[in-house]
Amino acid sequence: MDKEIKEIFEKGLFKGKIKFNEPMSAYTSLKIGGPVDIMVFPEDPVSLRNALSTANKQDIPVFVFGAGTNLLVSDNGMDGIAISLKAFSMIEVIQNIENMEGWVTLFVEAGVPLKRLINFTRENGYAGIESLAGIPGTVGGAVYMNASSFGTEIKDVLLSIAVIDMKGKIAIMKKEEINFSYRASNLPQGLIILSTNIVLKKDTPENVAKRIKEFLAKKAATQPLKERSAGCVFKNPDGDYAGRLIDLAGCKGMAIGDVEVSSQHANYFINKGRATSDDFMKLMDIVNARVKEYSGVTLEPEIKIIGKDG
Repeated sequence: MDKEIKEIFEKGLFKGKIKFNEPMSAYTSLKIGGPVDIMVFPEDPVSLRNALSTANKQDIPVFVFGAGTNLLVSDNGMDGIAISLKAFSMIEVIQNIENMEGWVTLFVEAGVPLKRLINFTRENGYAGIESLAGIPGTVGGAVYMNASSFGTEIKDVLLSIAVIDMKGKIAIMKKEEINFSYRASNLPQGLIILSTNIVLKKDTPENVAKRIKEFLAKKAATQPLKERSAGCVFKNPDGDYAGRLIDLAGCKGMAIGDVEVSSQHANYFINKGRATSDDFMKLMDIVNARVKEYSGVTLEPEIKIIGKDG
């Protein structure tokens, strides 16, 4: 496998970095995860397409990631290739919508951190996603998981996305072609988001900044934003909140090894030091069992768990 990947470099078919046996713990917000066989950092769509084509021909498993949030990687590591879209980082105003004065369309590449997009809207006075401030991760991940907060979902401002499949075929999908639901979309795992077009309403930078500040203050008061976590561990069940159910089941502060249920928000599990993926999953199982016993509800994981079994 190493030989095949090296060949696309030697033939000049790939621009970017390549690393072997790279620890995923360095690329996840939890700081947990063993080594992946190969990690590549393509600098452009052509390089990404060539890497995907090589992997597909050799039947090598591929995992694409952005900021490594909402992700738990096994301490035993991962087989195959991990692809970082960090270089896909462009934000550009592409047009004002015809016959819709006061609106603007942005082209945003998938690797743009959501925080950077929020800052861009604040500086330019573009309204519509202020409540998403404080959500970690990239724009691509936010669209794939339909990130939401305070009643706003990323799908609410989405027009279309550009995607590439594992064979290197690029296509444009309109929002209407995607079945978005709570913290999810029906995009298959084989499709990789390259970029998005979103529409926002023009406002003043002062107004947008004020709303962002207010939402961030609300989150800081209830969420451990400065701790090492992967965000919410479980999805909210219909008509309720996972954090509330975990709290009622008496799980706040519960810990296994260095993984602890946050005392600030029970749906956040914190890495207090040298947490392991096994301890994290054991704590998930115990918390879920207690919630089931207390309320009769079985919680569904929101965090994505990947990697080799022990």
